Amino acid sequence: QVKLVESGGGLVQPGGSLRLSCVPSGIIVRTNTMAWYRQAPVKERELVARINMFSSTRFADSVKGRFSISRDNGLNTVYLQMNNVKPEDTAVYYCNADPPSDSWGQGTQVTVSS
Repeated sequence: QVKLVESGGGLVQPGGSLRLSCVPSGIIVRTNTMAWYRQAPVKERELVARINMFSSTRFADSVKGRFSISRDNGLNTVYLQMNNVKPEDTAVYYCNADPPSDSWGQGTQVTVSS
């Protein structure tokens, strides 16, 4: 059974930074492609960043150069480092495999506002 727990969100000013963490149960991050997704109000969920088992990464155009994704195999944890955040980054952020499992966590709210 897959369970995903995201944390690290909060209120941040434009230009600031946040690091999100995800601890999945039932998914081994070392051997799976993991991804961060986000969903803003009245918008569909979108894939923001992904990292495969070879540590190759890919990002949505909107976050390239500002976000990075990494993992700690020993802790079975995936991170999303968000730098130079913008108001349009405001959303609930989720992690999951790519393609995603049917189970989603509660996500972590990121609000970018001055």
